[in-house]
Amino acid sequence: MPEDSIVDIDFDELNRKSISQPLVEHIYTADPSAHVFNGKIYIYPSHDIEAGIPFDDLGSHFAMEDYHVLSMDSPDGKAIDQGVALHIEDVPWAQKQMWAPDAAYKNGIYYLFFPAKDHQGIFRIGVATAKSPGGPFTAQPQAIKNSFSIDPAVFADDDGSYYMYFGGIWGGQLQRWRTGNFVAAGEGPLVHLPTGEEPALCPKMAKLTDDLLEFAEAPKDVEIIDENGKALVAGDNERRFFEASWMHKYNGRYYFSYSTGDTHLICYATGDNPYGPFTYRGIVLNPVVGWTNHHSIVEFNNKWWLFYHDSSLSRGVTHLRSVKVTELRHNNDGTIQTINPYK
Repeated sequence: MPEDSIVDIDFDELNRKSISQPLVEHIYTADPSAHVFNGKIYIYPSHDIEAGIPFDDLGSHFAMEDYHVLSMDSPDGKAIDQGVALHIEDVPWAQKQMWAPDAAYKNGIYYLFFPAKDHQGIFRIGVATAKSPGGPFTAQPQAIKNSFSIDPAVFADDDGSYYMYFGGIWGGQLQRWRTGNFVAAGEGPLVHLPTGEEPALCPKMAKLTDDLLEFAEAPKDVEIIDENGKALVAGDNERRFFEASWMHKYNGRYYFSYSTGDTHLICYATGDNPYGPFTYRGIVLNPVVGWTNHHSIVEFNNKWWLFYHDSSLSRGVTHLRSVKVTELRHNNDGTIQTINPYK
């Protein structure tokens, strides 16, 4: 539910109708990236704070400064806050806005991938490493070369290859990279967007190097197509990509899921390989309370789980969100059953 739709909500009743409750309540958490490491679930969320910055379409009010890691023995167990995993003061290249992160594991090392604005106000993606999934993490001195925009999601394929999917429009700046270089002219988030009938901006992806610290190739478009094989257009804002990439694999198929942003849906598309193209298939999660919708999908004990967030705990404050979890079900034909966050 977008911010302009929450004025008359009875939040006590809403929380009773919610299919799940916040995993933690002592801090605000959002954008959960969940992984199974060492038989436990580790969640890598954003850490929302009240910074006193007015709401705008650039997301300036999302002024996060650090990351905490949550751990759970099972999806119905208690979530434990592992403490501060990385603070912006410990990232030499970053200035502000530590937005949605992700994590990965390889060869005894845990990796935290995260976006932040550099000292020129441009979103880049950085990497930090640790010996424990809960951190603390030590950041690389520079952002990933040729990285840009937001919302990194790292997918480990069965053959040992790792791929990063990323990008977000409006405040995520993806529209400013249409020429291949950052275009700073124009302060509004909509200035460089394609028109309604033009192909929608695509999320980006790149294979990672063996040490997971750099791109092994130039970033490529992740094309999302309709049932007729045509690229989704910018005006199709109930299906086109906005932000919040995620990839999971089920029965040999690749599932690319994402947020539609201003229409507040989590949608998904499927393909035959990590590069796509991906054919739009439907909705994973209907709108939640608050403006944003951001998720991850993970298998644990032979069931699939959707981690997501809403703003019910903060009674509708868009930038103060709380992570939740619910079961996700694939149908026999490979489609995903749409989840309604409230009964």
